[in-house]
Amino acid sequence: MRFIAGLIVGILLAAGIAFGYFLSGSAPVAVADKTMPFEKMLANGALHARMEKEMPKNVPIAADEPAFLEGAKIYLRDCAVCHGLPNVEQGPIAKGMFPKPPQLFHGKGVTDDEPGESYWKVANGIRLTGMPAFKNSLSETEMWQVSLLLANANKISDAVKLELKPPDSAPSQMTAPPRAKTH
Repeated sequence: MRFIAGLIVGILLAAGIAFGYFLSGSAPVAVADKTMPFEKMLANGALHARMEKEMPKNVPIAADEPAFLEGAKIYLRDCAVCHGLPNVEQGPIAKGMFPKPPQLFHGKGVTDDEPGESYWKVANGIRLTGMPAFKNSLSETEMWQVSLLLANANKISDAVKLELKPPDSAPSQMTAPPRAKTH
């Protein structure tokens, strides 16, 4: 009986210390702070376990040129500011985020992920990363179009790549809008 009481007291004490650590302002919460021990492992483990359970296994639309073109328009409008464009340097918004958003058109991006995994991330977002959920602002078809674009980013045509260029006449999609002058 003493062992169980000691175990319960030990667990409560450890929980109290952890709670106090976070509420004291000692936890690394600023973007420039180093990660906490096991933070990345726990966050990634939880994310991948949840996605494995919930991500769609079947893609309801064709992975074809029209889907990639529509996906490129959505990506340029909603994703490029954080995840970048082909052959364009990462912008100031992305540089100021923690964790850094992956540059989806540099290196392998997410072309090795199942489209359902990208779809789950687009639809649900990823907590504490800056990745928003788009399920309330994009249709199912739009979420699949951008997910298929990303899953096939290493195979897209020149026409799709052209769609992913920032407009020349407008400020770059990769930078923040100009700030109002204050006196």
